[in-house]
Amino acid sequence: VQLQASGGGLVQSGGSLRLSCEASGRTIRSYHMGWFRQAPGKEREFVGRINRSGAVTGYGDFVKGRFTISRNNAKNAVYLQMNNLKPEDTTVYYCASSNVAGHTSRSTDFGSWGQGTQVTVSS
Repeated sequence: VQLQASGGGLVQSGGSLRLSCEASGRTIRSYHMGWFRQAPGKEREFVGRINRSGAVTGYGDFVKGRFTISRNNAKNAVYLQMNNLKPEDTTVYYCASSNVAGHTSRSTDFGSWGQGTQVTVSS
């Protein structure tokens, strides 16, 4: 499956953005989906994950209720709603697919990765 993230941009601290991840090539119904982020020179960081049906989600500790992952399998897309953004959220965000069951947050459990989208939060 090919993935393409979009929706990034420049926003003020406290603002919101909604990232989209559109899939092509295969349906995402078969995959758990995740969002990660990575700043230059740093390790990839787990943002959140949603299971195949969309019924179960999990988030990184830093999210603290600010972000919500959802999916629309009919549209072959996954979304990341980010509220109350902070300057430290500034980085590139990636979506990825996984066949690994359970609540994994390891980037190595995700096989296909899309091109990222830049999020910049100004103070």
